[in-house]
Amino acid sequence: MSYPDLHLVIGGERIAGGGRRTSAVVNPATGEPIADLPLADPADLDRALDTAARGFRSWRESTPQQRAAVLNGAARLLRERADDLARIATLEQGKTLAEAKVEVAMNAALFEFYAGEAFRLYGRTLVRPAGQRSTVSHEPVGPVAAFAPWNFPLGNPGRKLGAPIAAGCSVILKAAEETPASALGVLQCLLDAGLPPDVAQAVFGVPDEVSRHLLASPVIRKLSFTGSTTVGRHLARLAAEDMKRTTMELGGHGPVLVFDDADIDRALDTMAASKYRNAGQVCVSPTRFIVHEAVFARFRDGFAERAGGIVVGDGLDPATGMGPMANARRPEAMERLIADATARGARLCTGGERIGNRGYFYRPTVLADVPLDATVMNEEPFGPIALINPYRDEEAMIAEANRLPYGLAAYAWTQDAQRQRRVSRAIESGMVGINTTMIGGADSPFGGVKWSGHGAEDGPEGVAACLVTKAVHEG
Repeated sequence: MSYPDLHLVIGGERIAGGGRRTSAVVNPATGEPIADLPLADPADLDRALDTAARGFRSWRESTPQQRAAVLNGAARLLRERADDLARIATLEQGKTLAEAKVEVAMNAALFEFYAGEAFRLYGRTLVRPAGQRSTVSHEPVGPVAAFAPWNFPLGNPGRKLGAPIAAGCSVILKAAEETPASALGVLQCLLDAGLPPDVAQAVFGVPDEVSRHLLASPVIRKLSFTGSTTVGRHLARLAAEDMKRTTMELGGHGPVLVFDDADIDRALDTMAASKYRNAGQVCVSPTRFIVHEAVFARFRDGFAERAGGIVVGDGLDPATGMGPMANARRPEAMERLIADATARGARLCTGGERIGNRGYFYRPTVLADVPLDATVMNEEPFGPIALINPYRDEEAMIAEANRLPYGLAAYAWTQDAQRQRRVSRAIESGMVGINTTMIGGADSPFGGVKWSGHGAEDGPEGVAACLVTKAVHEG
């Protein structure tokens, strides 16, 4: 299939051309441009703000039935268009077609869950003396500025759009300029399902210009951002100038505790597949493998063997197990991090090099015995690098898991029920997987603590983040 035409969407109108600046969209499997994306100018952003304000005034009065009909209809359209949407995501982001199809399915399930949540925005009546009445209600916060990154080009826009729509808010979505067609495809499903055109807009542009313009406007009452901690801090400062509410899903450095009583083969099969999913470009990717010394050698060698067996290639090829990295910056970052680690004494067990001279392919990599002062042990690699180190006991393993200021996702492998409870309590993380990597779901909150952000997406918490609380007292 051909790659679709690109545009902004404001008030349901597709906007392109007009002398606007453009940005090239590149296929990471080839390194070649596949389209030019029009970038919003200040007038476009002002128009989007005016439209969002108008859309909020009407959509906040919509009924649960109207909101649910749109979200359920969009879920149906996502499933009908799954093959085309997945292929677009693979073309512009690089992930395997199978992974992209999972993203579509997750989006559809999330929209359906949020459709149900539209009926569950409950308040309460407080007990008061006769003749008095006090109620607590939850109302939509207002127009939302939502910024989505490129690593999940379908799933992230779905998260950013679904919760505000269920809550009765309008949205201005700025998805990643690297992966615009996927985001536009998700928005189109909502519009085709009956979402009023004023309720959701899509703009693209120079990120700092767009964020400063939108967040300086009093129209925007909430910021939802997924991305790096560095950018999140910058946006939080901008939002604080006008006391805008924020939901921040930021970086991570996922620790994996592997105890000596773990089912090692199952842990290896599960964690290796998870580590190299989307070429490691996943905020909850398992990264630091904190392994009890009694099983360290077996785990290290088994992980390296599995990493070395992964077929790397174009995500559209059914034989591919891992696609390219998303852009030219990522292989360069891998080279820098691995060179630093090996110079400090880390052992390169497998990988550590680019593949070919076309596209952004990088070999799945395993580093062992990595010193704690290596950059990769302290900065999120966001790539196909597994770090495996030995530890003597549970106390030392938990200490390493909590050493960094990140706290998005953590994992542990042990068959001891008491240890499972101890570890789940002790680890400082927004999400913990015990003998599993399945830490998300439409009904489950997704978010972190410490430098990994605050607030949550998905689940009832995702909709609640788009609401404000009002108490009314009648005498």
